[in-house]
Amino acid sequence: MTDLHTVEFAAVLRQLTARLIASDDLEEALEDLVETAADLVDGASWCAVTLVRSGGPSTAAASSGLPESLLDSQYDSGAGPSMEAIRARDLTLSDDLAADDRWPDWRPRALAAGVKAVLAVPVDIDSHALGALTVYAAEPGLFTTDVGLTAMLVAEHAGLLLSAVLDRERRAGVHAQLTEALKEALTDGETVNRAVGIMMVQRACSAEAALDVLRGTAGRLGLPLTTVAERLVSTIEQRAGAAS
Repeated sequence: MTDLHTVEFAAVLRQLTARLIASDDLEEALEDLVETAADLVDGASWCAVTLVRSGGPSTAAASSGLPESLLDSQYDSGAGPSMEAIRARDLTLSDDLAADDRWPDWRPRALAAGVKAVLAVPVDIDSHALGALTVYAAEPGLFTTDVGLTAMLVAEHAGLLLSAVLDRERRAGVHAQLTEALKEALTDGETVNRAVGIMMVQRACSAEAALDVLRGTAGRLGLPLTTVAERLVSTIEQRAGAAS
């Protein structure tokens, strides 16, 4: 797919959109992006997404067969096509690494790993996740002008889609937390209700009076009402078990 025409480019964007539009898992969406971007060039190629977050740069997704050490060495030294694209906020291209004198520490590693050309473009998900989409080719001379332009547009389009994925993932996380909190609240409420029932039997009093006693006990002990209720219920259950 080295020479991308309008129809082919539209097909790439449709494929990417179809993969990401319904996802609420950022890691899965990034893997889909890597798979799509690796197909931008003919022949053996790999792709990786680097993200810079609060903990520093790291590989968020990568094609199988791409040595992890090749990616990590960029982060350790701060030098390499991915890091350069992130800093410059522009396309970084080496269509023949053997004839390129940039990145003297990283370039020999890349050539030893079978990478002969590399193209990196910035991709921004949100203000907390900036990064780069990097395509590695096993042969030089495959990164035409069309491929470079397509990679830039794919990265920009992917950034918008990934931002939506991240938002959905965060909302799903909040929903899960609220659901768990509700479950805990319902469980706590049931325990308090059981404790109120026990107090009503023991003291022959109303529910309101029993709840006041529990609250007073919690206040004197400096404990949450639910903790006092749990202890009361647990004590009664243990006594009932011992009696049986």
